[in-house]
Amino acid sequence: MSQNFDVVVIGAGSSGYIAAVRAAQLGFRVACVEKWRNPNGEYALGGTCLNVGCIPSKALLASSEEYEKAAGHLDEHGISVSSVKIDVPKMIARKDSIVSKMTKGIEFLFRKNKITWLKGHARFVSGEGASIRLEVIEDGEALLVEAANVIIATGSKPRHLPGIPVDNKLICDNEGALAMTEVPKRLGVIGAGVIGLELGSVWRRLGAEVTILEALPTFLAATDVAVQKEAAKLFAKQGLKIELGVKIGEVVTGKKGVKVAWTDAKGGAQALECDRLIVSVGRVPHTEGLGLETIGLATDERGFIPVDGHCRTALPNVYAIGDVVRGPMLAHKGEDEGVMVAELIAGQKPHIDYDKIPWVIYTSPEIAWVGKTEQQLKEEGRAIKTGQFPFAINGRALGIGSPEGFVKVIADAATDEVLGVHVVASSASDLIAEATMAMEFKASAEDIGRICHAHPSLAEVMREAALAASDKRALNM
Repeated sequence: MSQNFDVVVIGAGSSGYIAAVRAAQLGFRVACVEKWRNPNGEYALGGTCLNVGCIPSKALLASSEEYEKAAGHLDEHGISVSSVKIDVPKMIARKDSIVSKMTKGIEFLFRKNKITWLKGHARFVSGEGASIRLEVIEDGEALLVEAANVIIATGSKPRHLPGIPVDNKLICDNEGALAMTEVPKRLGVIGAGVIGLELGSVWRRLGAEVTILEALPTFLAATDVAVQKEAAKLFAKQGLKIELGVKIGEVVTGKKGVKVAWTDAKGGAQALECDRLIVSVGRVPHTEGLGLETIGLATDERGFIPVDGHCRTALPNVYAIGDVVRGPMLAHKGEDEGVMVAELIAGQKPHIDYDKIPWVIYTSPEIAWVGKTEQQLKEEGRAIKTGQFPFAINGRALGIGSPEGFVKVIADAATDEVLGVHVVASSASDLIAEATMAMEFKASAEDIGRICHAHPSLAEVMREAALAASDKRALNM
C-alpha cells in the first residue's frame, strides 16, 4: 500500500521547505522527505543552511563581532570595559538554540499548511504512467509513495580535497568549523571564498591567528575590482593573512595539530603549522542515492541535474531546484525557485531574473552586490558610467563607528539604466535590497538619486553614488 500526493518535495532545506509551503498554499496535497539528523540523533528540517550553514554561521559572526567590539572598540565611545572574556561553549550553545528555534519554526509551518513530513531517504522507483513512484527508506524499512509531481531539492555538500581527510576535529569543513569549543591559537583555512572568509573572521575576532590559502591569483575574483581592492585592504588591517596563487601540497596531522605544505605564487616552498585547519573550497551537488537512472535522468559532468529556465528536468512533472541545479548556490535563489516551481505546477506563469540575484559575504564590513561588475561590462564592450561614494563622510556611519567601505553604482552610458551595484558596508546585506528592487524595475541611476532617503542613514550613500553615476553631482562631495 502506498501514500499518494499531488506534490512530493525531496529535501527540506531552504529551497525544499519553501517549495512545499507554497505548493500547500496553492491547495495541493504535499509531502516533504527529509533525512537530516542532528548530532543528538533527532530528525530536523532546514537542511544545511539552517543546521550547519547560513544561520549558525551568522549567529557566530554576530557573537564574535560583539566580543571584538567590547574588547577593542567601546573605548572610543567613552565606555570603559576590562577583563573581557569569551565563553566559547556558551557561544556555541546560543548558536544551537537559534538553530533549534528555527527548525521548530519550520515544523510549525508544516503543521499549519498540512504538509506531511516523511522522515528518511527518498529514492525514485519509476516514472512511467500518470504518477511518479518513490520509496522513502527509514532504518531499513521502505514506504512506497506516489506523486503527480516531484521537486528535487537535495542541496549540496562541502567539496573535499584529495589527500586531506576531513574528521571535523583537526581538519574541518563548514560543519566542524561551526562546532569548535575552543579558540585555536593558529587557524589555517584553505579557500578565500565566502565560507572561508566568514569562518576565518569568526575565529580571528576571538583571538586566533588566521592564515588563508587561496589557489586563485586574484582575491574575490567574482566581485567588482573596487570591492577586491577595498576588501583586501580592510581584511589585512584586521589581521587576516591571505596568501594568493597557492598550490597545496601534503597535509599531515599529528599530536600538535596540522602541517600544510604549500607553494607560493612565485614557486617557493612554504609550510603552515596550525592547531586546526578548515577546508573551504566550495560545494558540490548532493544527488547520491536518488535513483535518477531509474527514471531516465542523469547529472551533468559537474554533478548538477540539467533543467531549463523554469527548473523542469527532461522528465515531465519532475523538477529540480536550489544547489542541485545551475546557477549560484544561494539559499534565496533556491527559495525563489521553489516558489516558481510550485506556481508552475498550479498553472501560473512565474519568472525569475537570474541576473538580479543579490550576493552577500557576511564579514565585517559586509560585502554585497547585484548585477554585473565593471570588468564584466567592459569585457562585453558596453559603454558605462560609474559613481562611487564612501561611508567615511556619512553621518550615520560615523555615528555608529562603521565608516569603512562605499557604494558603487554602474549605469549604462546612454540610457542611465542601473547595471550593477556593489556595496562594502556594515549593513551591506540590507542596503543591497534597494538596489535589487531598482534593477528589477529597470530603474535609472537618476531614479535612485531623485528618491528621498532618510537622514541620517546609511542608505543616503546609495543615493549619493547613484547621483554620482547619473550626472556626477553627488551632493556631499
